[in-house]
Amino acid sequence: MAWFEGFEPRRIAVNGVELFVRIGGNAAAPPLLMLHGFPQTHAIWHRTAQRLQSRFRLVLPDLRGYGDSSKPAGDADHANYSKRTMALDMAGLMTQLGHERFALVGHDRGARVAHRLALDHAARVTKLCLIDIAPTLDMYERTTMAFASLYYHWFFLIQPAPLPEKLLGADPKFFLHSAFGGWGSKLLDHLEPQALADYERCFAMPETLHANCEDYRASAGIDLEHDRASRAAGQRIACDTLLLWGERGVVHRLFEALELWRAQCAGQLQGELMPAGHFIPEELPDETAERLLRFLA
Repeated sequence: MAWFEGFEPRRIAVNGVELFVRIGGNAAAPPLLMLHGFPQTHAIWHRTAQRLQSRFRLVLPDLRGYGDSSKPAGDADHANYSKRTMALDMAGLMTQLGHERFALVGHDRGARVAHRLALDHAARVTKLCLIDIAPTLDMYERTTMAFASLYYHWFFLIQPAPLPEKLLGADPKFFLHSAFGGWGSKLLDHLEPQALADYERCFAMPETLHANCEDYRASAGIDLEHDRASRAAGQRIACDTLLLWGERGVVHRLFEALELWRAQCAGQLQGELMPAGHFIPEELPDETAERLLRFLA
């Protein structure tokens, strides 16, 4: 299939930002919102979307701060890149598209946005799939030397501006390719040329580098406040949830992801270890689509 053939590109203003989104698939089918992670764009879903488009109305946005969506300067407390704010973007997007209730899948940072969306807008999420993450609060509270070494970017990107932005800006392509070769993956062996070009173009923007750092700064600060408050209130994911994680990834190596998520889910939780590193949707697009079809049926 040609690059996103049949998907309509749109720019939609919501929650004070403008989101770039591709919309396609079966207009009469249930809606499925698909959220990418760092350091990528909606392009991560291209091959998976091909396999899902006959069964779902697919909504593929670039998160704020990523791709071709708005990249506002960060607030002093990084609240405008909190997962609560980014989840509100997505809820507003789906409202504008006429989807009151929808299924939701997220990878990496997109999965953290999806987690918060399922908590703050529980009545709207019918089913949830989280790909290769453990809960943010647990990951920070269980930090070890091994975790800090393997996920060094969690601690580098949160340093005060403009230090990481300047260092990344010296050679963004080098950092991007290094990330794609890490975390248990050799993603450059799997990427379509169009996807790699999209990632390289977007990640080279100074505004993207700042916004991506703000995303991580929020996760190390205000997001943890929100997560602690949710746990203190006994708030858990209400819908059925599927967890996919990679057998070569850092999450599998260092965390009991399924057990950690079981404590956060009130609905049924399923989990499957995938023969991949971190970037499961692009390493295993057919298998990712098959698991989603089976779970969302």
